[in-house]
Amino acid sequence: KHVYFRKAKMRVLSVTQLNCSLRKYSSPPGMSLNRDVKSLRSVINPHISRIRNIGIMAHIDAGKTTTTERMLYYSGYTRTLGDVDDGDTVTDFMVQERERGITIQSAAVTFDWKDYRINLIDTPGHVDFTVEVERCLRVLDGAVAVFDASAGVEAQTLTVWRQADKHQIPRICFLNKMDKTRASFTYAVESIKQKLKTKPLLLQLPIGEAKTFRGLIDVVTKEQIIWKPTSDSDDGKNFERKLLLEADDPNLFQEVQDARNALIEQVNNKAPLLKVADLDDEFAELVLGEHSENFDLIPADKLQSAIRRVTLAQKAVPVLCGSALKNKGVQPLLDAITMYLPAPNERSYEFLQWYKDDLCALAFKVLHDKCRGPLVFVRVYSGSLKPQSAVYNTNKDCTERMSRLLLPFADQQIEIPSLMPGNIALTVGLKQTATGDTIVSSKASALAAARRAGRDAEEKKSVSDIQSLLLAGVEIPDPVFFCTIEPPSMSKQQDLDDALSCLQREDPSLKVKLDPDTGQTILCGMGELHIEIIHDRIKREYGIETYLGPLQIAYRETILNAAQATDILDKTVGDKRHFVTAELEVRPRSGERATTRPIVKYAESVIETLPKELQGAIENGITNSCIQGPLLGFPVQDIDVTVQSVAVHPDTSHTMVSACVSRCMQKALKKAGIQILEPLMNLEITVSEDHLSAALADLAQRRGSIQEIQSRQDNRVVIAAVPLAEMMGYSTVLRSLTSGSATFTLELASYQALNSQEQSALLQRRMGLV
Repeated sequence: KHVYFRKAKMRVLSVTQLNCSLRKYSSPPGMSLNRDVKSLRSVINPHISRIRNIGIMAHIDAGKTTTTERMLYYSGYTRTLGDVDDGDTVTDFMVQERERGITIQSAAVTFDWKDYRINLIDTPGHVDFTVEVERCLRVLDGAVAVFDASAGVEAQTLTVWRQADKHQIPRICFLNKMDKTRASFTYAVESIKQKLKTKPLLLQLPIGEAKTFRGLIDVVTKEQIIWKPTSDSDDGKNFERKLLLEADDPNLFQEVQDARNALIEQVNNKAPLLKVADLDDEFAELVLGEHSENFDLIPADKLQSAIRRVTLAQKAVPVLCGSALKNKGVQPLLDAITMYLPAPNERSYEFLQWYKDDLCALAFKVLHDKCRGPLVFVRVYSGSLKPQSAVYNTNKDCTERMSRLLLPFADQQIEIPSLMPGNIALTVGLKQTATGDTIVSSKASALAAARRAGRDAEEKKSVSDIQSLLLAGVEIPDPVFFCTIEPPSMSKQQDLDDALSCLQREDPSLKVKLDPDTGQTILCGMGELHIEIIHDRIKREYGIETYLGPLQIAYRETILNAAQATDILDKTVGDKRHFVTAELEVRPRSGERATTRPIVKYAESVIETLPKELQGAIENGITNSCIQGPLLGFPVQDIDVTVQSVAVHPDTSHTMVSACVSRCMQKALKKAGIQILEPLMNLEITVSEDHLSAALADLAQRRGSIQEIQSRQDNRVVIAAVPLAEMMGYSTVLRSLTSGSATFTLELASYQALNSQEQSALLQRRMGLV
C-alpha cells in the first residue's frame, strides 16, 4: 500500500514585513499612531525628479553617522535618537563598529523628506576602508562633506574630496560640531578655500560659536533659526524660524546683510570673491538688470535656483553649519539636500543612449546574510528591475535569476514589487554578481547596445566608446600589509576558505592567496585595523578561531640594469616533442605611475613570423614570472620586456611555451640585478604644542622626512613621509608620547628604493639569519 501526502498550500509571510509590524516607528504628522512603518504605505517608486542619491563623506570622527542618525529621526523613521558612543545607531550595525565607535562598512538607508525620496549612504572615514567610499561614490548623484568645525579640512577629507572630484559629484559642505570648544566657522571656511581649492558659498551663518552656539541665520532668506530646548533631553524638533530684524541685533543684521551681498556679487576688488553672479549668467542678468540698485529686492527663490545651477555645474559648494550631536542644523541640511543636489535625471551618462529603455544597472556592494545568502546592492540607471526575473551579468557573461527586491528603510528591509531608474535597492538571489558588475536584461540587450555603440564609434572613428558599455567598476589599490592565517585544525580549512571567499566578495580590497612554498593561506589588507577587523569577523560571524601570523610589509622588486637571457626547453611527453627556444631583454622603466604589469614589445623579426595564438602564451609566461620576483618573491614592477626571438616546434603546447618564457624571464631578472622597493606612507599627525618635540624626535628615529608643520587652531599638524616598515605599532607609541592627545593618519604615497644597508638587513631577516 502506498501512503500519499497532500502538500498543503501555505502562505509565507515575509520576515522583513513581520519585523516591521513588530517594530514601533514614530508616525509622520497627521497619521494615526497605530500605523505600520511610515514607509510601508508610501510611494515605492517616486518620480525620478523627486529622488536624491547622496553619500555622507568625511574624515574619521567628523560626525557622519551621528548626522545620518538625526536625519532618520527627523524624517520619522526611527523613534529614538541613536548614539555612536552608546552603540545603538542604525547604520553602524556591525558588532565591531559598535565596539570601536567607528564606521567600517558603508550602510545604505532610504527615507522620505518633504515629498522627496532620499537614498543615503553613510561611508567610513578611516583610511583603511577608502575602497568603501570609492565604490559608493561611483553610484551617487551628490554628496554631503561633513567637517569638524574645530579642525577644518583633515587628511582623509582631502582623499574623499579627490574621489568625489574623480566621479564629478556635486557637493554640499556641512560644518558640524559648531558647539565644540575651539570651533571656528571662519577658520573652517578658510581651510575649505585653501586646501580643497574650491569656492565656498556661505548659505548660513552661526549664531554664537562653541558653548554659545544656539542657532543659525539663513543668509538667502535672512531668517534666524533658533533651537529652544524644552528639557534636558531635547531632541531638536522644536525650533523657531523668524525674519531677522535690525532691531534684534544690529551687528548680526549687518553681518548677514554683508554675507548676502557677498553671496550675490563680488564685494571686495582687492581680494575678489567669485560668487553666484559671477558663476551663473542667468542670475547675473537679473542682478545687473532689475535689481542693480538694491540687492535686498532679489527674490530668495531666484537666488536659490542660481545656487542650485552653480552647485550642479560644480563651480562652487554651498556651506551650511550646525551640531548633529546637539540636534541643531540637521533639518535645514535636509532641505538643502533636496534643494541643491541633483536628481538622477540631472546627471548625464553617455552609455544611456545605447541602452535606451532597456535595463542597465550597476552592482556596487555585496553583503552576506545567513538566511538569504548574498544581498547585492544595485543602482538602476535605465529600464526597471522586477522580482523573479532573469538578468544578464556582462562582466561574468552569465544569466542569473533574482528572487526578491528589498528597499533598506532605516534598519528594516521592505520587499518591493519593482525598481525604477534612479533608485538604489537590495537584490536577493544573485549568486555570481560582485562589486563593479554591469547588469542588463539579457544577452541580446547587451549585444544590441554594443551594436549601437559600435555604429557611434565608427562615426567618431574611435574604438574606446565600445568599452564604456561596461559601467566603470572600482579601482582597488594594492594591499600594503599581509600575514598568514591558519585554522585551528585541518578539518576547519574548508570552512575558513568558504568564509574568506564570502568576505572577499563583500570587500574587494581584501586579497587572499596561497603561498606556493609552504601551502599557507596569506591574508593581504589595507592596514593593521583592516586585517584585525577581518580576523574578528571570521571568529564572530563564521565561528572559526583562526591564528594570525605576524604582520608583514608588502615590498616590491624592480631591476637596476638592462639584461638579456636565452632559454631552451626540450621535452618529450608521450609521443610528442615539445621544443622552444626564447631570447628576452628586460629594461627598467621610469614612469610617473608604478605598475606591476610588464610592458611587452616584440622585435620586428619576431612579429613577422610569430603566430597570433602564441602571443598570449608568451605574454602569460612573462606576466606570471613578474608575480614573484627572484630575490624575495615579491611582485616585480616597472619593467619593459622585449621578445628578441622565439622558435617553437610545431607539436609544442602553449603551456610549454609559457613555461620556457617564464624561466627565461627569471634568468634575465637575476642578471639585471634586483632592487627591493618599500612602501612609503604619507603621515599626518595632529599634536599639541607641548608634545610636538617628542613626536618629531620619534619620527627622526623612524627614517621619517618632515615635509611641513602647519597650525590648526591651538594644535600643530605634522606632515611627513615615513616608510611603512617603521610604523608597526605606532599608535601605541604615539599615545604614550603625547598622553593620548595626538591622532594620526597613514596613506600609501609610493614605493621607494631601499638603500644597500637596509636591503641586506631585510634579506638576512627573511632568511632567518637575524
